[in-house]
Amino acid sequence: MNLTPPMIMMMGVVITAAIVGVVFLVSRGSSSSKAASSRLDVLVGKKRTESSQELLLKQQAFEMDKSKFVEFLTSRIPNFQGFFEQADANIKPSSLFLIAGILGIVGLTGSWLATGKALFAPVLGLLMFCVPFLWLWNKRRMRLNTFAAQLSDAMELVARALRAGHSLQAGMHVVAEEMPAPISTEFGRVYEEQNLGIPLEDAMMGMCERVPNLDLRFFVTSVAIQRQTGGDLAEILDKIGYLIRERYKILGQVKALTAEGRLSGVVLIGLPFLLFIIMLHIKYDYVKALWETELGIKMLVGSGLMMILGAAIIKKIVDIKV
Repeated sequence: MNLTPPMIMMMGVVITAAIVGVVFLVSRGSSSSKAASSRLDVLVGKKRTESSQELLLKQQAFEMDKSKFVEFLTSRIPNFQGFFEQADANIKPSSLFLIAGILGIVGLTGSWLATGKALFAPVLGLLMFCVPFLWLWNKRRMRLNTFAAQLSDAMELVARALRAGHSLQAGMHVVAEEMPAPISTEFGRVYEEQNLGIPLEDAMMGMCERVPNLDLRFFVTSVAIQRQTGGDLAEILDKIGYLIRERYKILGQVKALTAEGRLSGVVLIGLPFLLFIIMLHIKYDYVKALWETELGIKMLVGSGLMMILGAAIIKKIVDIKV
């Protein structure tokens, strides 16, 4: 393919964006280390602290800085920062948006260079833009599933600690020391928070907000009720752990029985889009009749409605509440 001046210009934009992205990520790390050194200088007396008026002037001067603009946008998205915490992703929202933007530009440019058609180039660009967010969603899903699978063992471990004469806080510390992540991380955070003076109920409710798990909320509620009314907490935790284990046993059987239906749904829904994108890049004339002719438009609308209906029916069949 002969490179035309617009193509060369677009390739230059992509390369420049990639270089700027790498420099931005590196500079973020160096700026954070400089900020830490500055705070240490203030603590040891090498540097004086700035007055509130000076800080206000600096904040007003840099509030429209480009590196802070994405942070401003992501902070306004509901629960977006909580989504990162639930995924335990060691990356900032601004960095993830930057990576997604670079991938989107690369996908858009690559599609345009491969087909020479700019009309559907945003399709691949949008898909590439969504890749980092799909990674984040999958990381969050895997972490929450791992936490849910570990919860029954944690309940029994806390119950054994209570029977041995330890307090509930000590039982949580045992979970944090003996069990793997992510449950050790969350219980360890609760233990450290209550050591710093935060009431145990508030620390546990904070864990419920970080980990949206119904069984965990049962545990926190039972602890709160027991601390008000009394009772054998160890026996309560044993029953909760047994209930969680039995639910997961049934859930595993349900997943095994519905695996074929779920896989069929994924294939039947994803295959048309995949084939459309492939044919769009290797045989554009073959698929353009779908939006250039009246019959093709009717076929597109009909197939879209039928796919939505089929997806709803498959989800209704395989989505069994346990």
